[in-house]
Amino acid sequence: MARYAIGVDYGTNSCRALLVDIDNGNEVVASVFPYPSGDDGILLDPKDPNLARQNAQDYIDGFLTTVAEVVSKSGVDPNSVVGIGVDTTGSSPIPVDKNGRALSLDPQFKDHLASYCWLWKDHTSFAEAAEITEKADAMGRPFLAKCGGTYSSEWFWSKILHCARVAPEVFEAAYSWVELCDFVPAYITGNTDPLTLKRSICAAGHKAMFSDEWGGLPDKEFLTALDPRLADLRDRLYTAAYPSDEPMGGLTDEVAAKVGLRPGTVVAVGAFDAHMGAVGSGIKPGVLVKIMGTSTCDCMIAPEGAKVADIPGVCGIVPGSVVPSRIGIEAGQSAVGDIFNWFVDHLNPEEFGGENAHAKLTEVAAQLKPGESGLLALDWNNGNRTILVDPLLSGLLIGQTLHTSAPEVFRALVEATAYGALTIIKRIEEYGVMIDEVVNCGGIAEKNPMVMQIYADVCNRPMRISRSAQTPALGAAIFGAVAAGAVEDISAAQAKMTGTKDVVYHPIPENVAVYERLYALYLALHDAFGGVNKAADLSGVMKELISIRQAARN
Repeated sequence: MARYAIGVDYGTNSCRALLVDIDNGNEVVASVFPYPSGDDGILLDPKDPNLARQNAQDYIDGFLTTVAEVVSKSGVDPNSVVGIGVDTTGSSPIPVDKNGRALSLDPQFKDHLASYCWLWKDHTSFAEAAEITEKADAMGRPFLAKCGGTYSSEWFWSKILHCARVAPEVFEAAYSWVELCDFVPAYITGNTDPLTLKRSICAAGHKAMFSDEWGGLPDKEFLTALDPRLADLRDRLYTAAYPSDEPMGGLTDEVAAKVGLRPGTVVAVGAFDAHMGAVGSGIKPGVLVKIMGTSTCDCMIAPEGAKVADIPGVCGIVPGSVVPSRIGIEAGQSAVGDIFNWFVDHLNPEEFGGENAHAKLTEVAAQLKPGESGLLALDWNNGNRTILVDPLLSGLLIGQTLHTSAPEVFRALVEATAYGALTIIKRIEEYGVMIDEVVNCGGIAEKNPMVMQIYADVCNRPMRISRSAQTPALGAAIFGAVAAGAVEDISAAQAKMTGTKDVVYHPIPENVAVYERLYALYLALHDAFGGVNKAADLSGVMKELISIRQAARN
């Protein structure tokens, strides 16, 4: 009898379930549930552009709707579904009551945005993040060594501290806080007690400063120095964290009946979408996997038994966070697809508008030579995640003239994200982790050859594309299968279920040469506006751009 696993992928705007044949990787059927709450699933505050929250009810409804649909559409025997894996955005912590129920589901708090999930892209806690970094340095704590040396407003503790300060009534009502990637597996298995549910090492290690090296979460003395309420909260969080080949539990009778599966179907411990996407892309030592979407996340794993130096500016160096028994390395960019969408939605002229706006811009932009526009941009429209870790940085475009066109700007924005990607590669290799191959996944990699060729030329490396268009969900299904004991380990599952497409984007030497000149200018802007080189002289940047432009047009 065929055997199947289901991966459930919680993205920024929607939830997707994927039913996969675990013996050959065949993706049988998928279902998508756009979050109905807010603006494309995100609850916003017009007074604060840094705020981004989500409704926990959308997560519950998303699981029940999508899983029921893939089971129904496929017609598979429920007994042939051996396991379920769940991946989500993160850090996306949720305040919960003593029973693990999200506070936003309590009528008392339904109109209070602080009671909702604090989505990964919520940057309201930028001051608290800076305070955590400063306090760790001042007190000589090692907590930041494994997450790049700088704490982020995207992460667990800064969001909770901000909640305590701006919404103390919510903070006091919350018995504990649970990451989204832990909340969903806990809910569907009934293991919702915040004190006993299995927490993800992926979330704990990369976002909550958890490490066995210092006894788990940050110590009470440090947390008290930030706010005594955090020290009290520590006792209501967790002391252990688990990789995703571990089972969280089995589907409850109630959930199983709603989705058409067997009660007790094994559910794996959750993890972040990018990390499971890396597994679904076939990650192995020497391979950098880029999960390209609204933002990007870059993942690598070290060879088994290898040590990894602390790398400034990355988002975490955590054993077991990507693949069990291997050290996982995470980096990324706070906005990529979001930048392209921003330009199309807000600044794109009518002639390139409509349903196919991205395609229209790309068609013209692809005909431009590197450097032909004379433009250079910084990719910080949503702050900088790696390597500067600064949410208060913003986008920049220079080199415009009265003849600058929309496709030229669009291409410059694409190039800027490629320069950001190269900066990450250089930082990781600088600390001894060599990158032999880059595998890309996500809608951008799937649909836009221009973007992939620019990345190949800028990074001067071949760009491969994951065979699956739904790698986070595939990776989640892999973990579901392994947690259920249906496959020996992650490597064995990957051998059966993952691969790359035949198309490979190779660097074009003449383009590489131009982009090397442009990247030098990008780096000058990066270091100057990023505070790395406060004495930088940028007076020659515009003139060098003109020189590059003239050479490209001759």
